[in-house]
Amino acid sequence: MSNKQEQSVYYVPGAILLAGFVIAGAIYFSNKDNSAPVAVNKPSTPAKTNTAGAPKAISADEHILGNPNAEVKIVEYSDTECPFCKRHQVTMNSIIDTYGKDGKVAWVYRHFPLDQLHSKARKEAEATECANELGGNKSFWAMLNTIYSKTPGNNGLDAAQLPVFAKEIGLDVTKFNACLSSGKMAATVEAQYQDGVKAGARGTPYNVVVLNNAINKATETTLTNFISQNGLGDNITISSDKKRIILNGALPEAVLKTLIDTLTK
Repeated sequence: MSNKQEQSVYYVPGAILLAGFVIAGAIYFSNKDNSAPVAVNKPSTPAKTNTAGAPKAISADEHILGNPNAEVKIVEYSDTECPFCKRHQVTMNSIIDTYGKDGKVAWVYRHFPLDQLHSKARKEAEATECANELGGNKSFWAMLNTIYSKTPGNNGLDAAQLPVFAKEIGLDVTKFNACLSSGKMAATVEAQYQDGVKAGARGTPYNVVVLNNAINKATETTLTNFISQNGLGDNITISSDKKRIILNGALPEAVLKTLIDTLTK
């Protein structure tokens, strides 16, 4: 599969769990036409088992919001110029606002720039890493959120705005520019991209829910029924070891909350 097209997909859920709520999920797929959204209204499909490689182990020096020891850790591979990632950023910030304070969820952000689609995304990723070097994890998230909030997506952000953003979040602009122009963060971004490839990412946003313990049979059944009844078999898959749940695309907040509530009850 290649990263050459992206597409939004709209799901109409079934009667259970989210009755009456229209799911608007946006997914990047490599082998589908991107000329128009596709309305999915099909019979329920069973949940799939995913055998993709696991993300590298989460380390303390990564970009983490929430409790690093949380039972539910959402590892996101994302592209700052992807419009669906822009939407997902808002969703994930809301998820952390809801569940982070109770220590139930952690959010780990990793870069996955789609160079063939968004040539500016890689340098923007480096900009967030420069922010991290100069101001720590807090500055990383501030820069990341600023880029997502200001870019129109699809390579629409003027690179000249990056130093402006750095100043807005309180960084030394001279040092920021020196870091960004040096290319010193390129290896960091590339390493995260390659990790995403190994973890099964082919588009963005791509999320892997990493659990401390394998889900039990009852939880698996509940999740499988939810996935099946809401036609999410192409978007949510359970790993063969039952310790990871793979999420393809910018799933609605209501879907993520249902998953989290099921996993943490």
